[in-house]
Amino acid sequence: MRWTLGAVLSVVMSPVWAQEVVDCDWHARADAIVEPWEVNTRRFAGGDVRLALLDTIEPAAGAFHILVLSPPYDELGGRQCKTIGVSAGVGFSGAGFETLTARYDPAVGLSFAMEVTTYDPEYEFLSGTLIITLNQATGAIEAMLE
Repeated sequence: MRWTLGAVLSVVMSPVWAQEVVDCDWHARADAIVEPWEVNTRRFAGGDVRLALLDTIEPAAGAFHILVLSPPYDELGGRQCKTIGVSAGVGFSGAGFETLTARYDPAVGLSFAMEVTTYDPEYEFLSGTLIITLNQATGAIEAMLE
């Protein structure tokens, strides 16, 4: 899939906005997991939840996505698979997977935070904190950038 500069430039920046959480598709290829895998994947909740950093190469200013494998399980025992990016196939310009932190709140579920960079045509590259919440019981995943 090819992305034009116009598609990347259409991403609008604001102080806090929702990120796109979608079912795994072309972003979630094994060859997109950033090497070394042991540094760019992490397990949580006794191994039931895994996050991984993906680099899809294009679009160059938005090639990084976050892969989330988590409960609930399907009838064959597979976990749900989601990717998180900025919008419509555009990911982050950069992602500090080494900054990934996690915490658990029974009222919210698992929460993750990590530093990311996004491209904005007016300001060029902007840094922020990606906040991901995961409810393992329902499978609901939300992502916001602050």
